[in-house]
Amino acid sequence: MTKDGDSVRSGPAKRQAAIADHVLSHGSATAADLAERFRVSLMTIHRDLDELERQGVVRKFRGGVTAQPSGVFESNVAYRMKSMQAQKDAIAERAVRLIEPGMAVMLDDSTTALAVARRLEGITPLTVVTNFLEAINLLAKVRDIRLMGLGGDYDPLHDSFLGVSCVDAIEALHVDLCFVSTSAVAGGFAYHQEQHIVSVKRAMLDAGARNVLLIDHSKLGRVALHRLAPLSAFDQVIVDDGASPEAVRDLDEHKVAYEVATL
Repeated sequence: MTKDGDSVRSGPAKRQAAIADHVLSHGSATAADLAERFRVSLMTIHRDLDELERQGVVRKFRGGVTAQPSGVFESNVAYRMKSMQAQKDAIAERAVRLIEPGMAVMLDDSTTALAVARRLEGITPLTVVTNFLEAINLLAKVRDIRLMGLGGDYDPLHDSFLGVSCVDAIEALHVDLCFVSTSAVAGGFAYHQEQHIVSVKRAMLDAGARNVLLIDHSKLGRVALHRLAPLSAFDQVIVDDGASPEAVRDLDEHKVAYEVATL
């Protein structure tokens, strides 16, 4: 029996976890393929997918399921952690050059900002402010970093703290550098699918003396439901070298100060 078959025998919860791992790794899958892979009926697979959609892990579409974002839905953090890793690392390598010991730095709950967090140990002492639980757990172990965790309502889809109390905490602060990422950039604006995320990111931008947008090339030339901010709200944009000539030309046309991080 395969490992997937073992998951089937272990019950619905473990099968659903195995389905989620498969979809998060591959981006999307059809219901028919999943039924064959996990040796259950289509009806059972659809029940599993309904439950995973309820948890915010995946989105159903006609005949299948996806973990990829759309203009309305953001990806689960588990999918974002696996996506565009090399590009995010290259962007983070360029971003940390802006940080100097003694600074106060704010990081949003993006996986690109998390790549920055992984590179802070050699730039201490620092004060780091973040609402991303993954970054909090990482930086809590780093010597000479004064860590300020932003509280609020915990959101498992993003593994971060959000809501009014998070915004209130941000509004009481002022930092030297704020690093933010988002889901889509086009026409001189940054966009995001979720309003409660937008309110937190806007508060972060207001708290930063300098704001830096970290964006891998897959986000360029796309829009999402909510307009986050004009690109003029950022002092600098860092993108990886996979950006198309058209996407770079759009940044030039809107007079955006940007750097290209090479892999």
